[in-house]
Amino acid sequence: MSTATDFKTLLDNIKIDNAGQISKRYGRITKVLNQYFYNIDSKTAYSLQVGSYGRFTGVRGISDLDMLYFLPATEWTRFKDRQSYLLQVVKSEIKKAYKSTDIRGDGQVVVVKFRNQEVEVVPVFCNEDGTFIYPDTHNGGSWKTCNPRAEMSSFRALNDDRKGHLRRLSKMVRAWRSRHEVEMSGFLIDTLCYNFFSNLSEYDDKSLKSYDQLSLDFFTFLEREGDRTYYYAPGSNSKVTVKKSFNKAAKLTREYCEEALSATSENVRNSAWKKVFGRPFPSYTSKSLSAYSVPEQYIEDQYELNLYGHVSIECEIRKNNLLEALLSNLLGGGNEIDKDRKLRFYVDEISAPHPYEIKWKVKNEGDEARRLGNFRGEIVDDEGNSERFETADFSGPHFVECYVIHNNQVVARDRIDVPIHN
Repeated sequence: MSTATDFKTLLDNIKIDNAGQISKRYGRITKVLNQYFYNIDSKTAYSLQVGSYGRFTGVRGISDLDMLYFLPATEWTRFKDRQSYLLQVVKSEIKKAYKSTDIRGDGQVVVVKFRNQEVEVVPVFCNEDGTFIYPDTHNGGSWKTCNPRAEMSSFRALNDDRKGHLRRLSKMVRAWRSRHEVEMSGFLIDTLCYNFFSNLSEYDDKSLKSYDQLSLDFFTFLEREGDRTYYYAPGSNSKVTVKKSFNKAAKLTREYCEEALSATSENVRNSAWKKVFGRPFPSYTSKSLSAYSVPEQYIEDQYELNLYGHVSIECEIRKNNLLEALLSNLLGGGNEIDKDRKLRFYVDEISAPHPYEIKWKVKNEGDEARRLGNFRGEIVDDEGNSERFETADFSGPHFVECYVIHNNQVVARDRIDVPIHN
């Protein structure tokens, strides 16, 4: 495959695949806080998605989600000297939506700990200059200032100037971080990628076929950074700390990039790039991750991915034809589905151009699926009503994915885990 195809496959393989579930969690937390503080039911008002998800640099498997919640100015008198109490109020209100979920106040945030993700909720008061103040419960309590809107604005502006290369590089570096187990926050990754592109315009008129040289240039830049203890964030100039030196990993990676660029065969070249980015980078004989599990079907092998739409799926759990629970509520509490339940998966939110078609994939995993030889994983057409019916037959972890197809492209996808109790 060509360099452009290989790097496009890498980026496709690390795209977030459960945006619908993430949106649902943000929305549900926002709604309960809005009911308490503003007496409205909105899922979007008075909250702001920040962090890597807000900067659009998150990747598949994203585990930390961050949101600001804007408190009414009228609440300042109530909380100005009671930072710990504020976190307790926010915690108790979120607990109404996620009764069985581990929720705790943690210094400056309220952490909502789901099975595979944590949402950090930061209650803030808005300043006239666009900055925010947030509570810090340490040392008797105080208020600190942050400016995420300026950070996101600066990042977005440079990404636009660099024709989207900034965000794509930030995602690729996250794959590198996982491959080399580098202790580096997403904010530090985005700051370093921003600094790299700040005065570098030579890639503005280039495409994905130049990403081999781009990778070498970036890791050469990273190696030359040496050992620093902090950087300044774009837009806000807040300090971004360096947890642990990344210099040795950057040097090794620069050598891998040189090995890939000097390779005389596709096999050697792709093997070298896999040393850089890990499993998501395609093998020279495959297009995507499908090479690792032959019986399972992968949507990337059937359609081009162009994920500009949005879809969110939900599941009704029924016992004796009576609604027992919604799966998203069950997952929020870390619970599992009992056997012998009827499951109705359905699209509850969608934003995609017409006409579109829906496809589904059901994948069984775990010991019982292995023993019975029933992993499934085929991609099937929707039956006509944007829904799919299944039964909870045997225990173990499972998942269901939904794909929205328009003009022979996947324009939206979502995934929901289906843990079935033994």
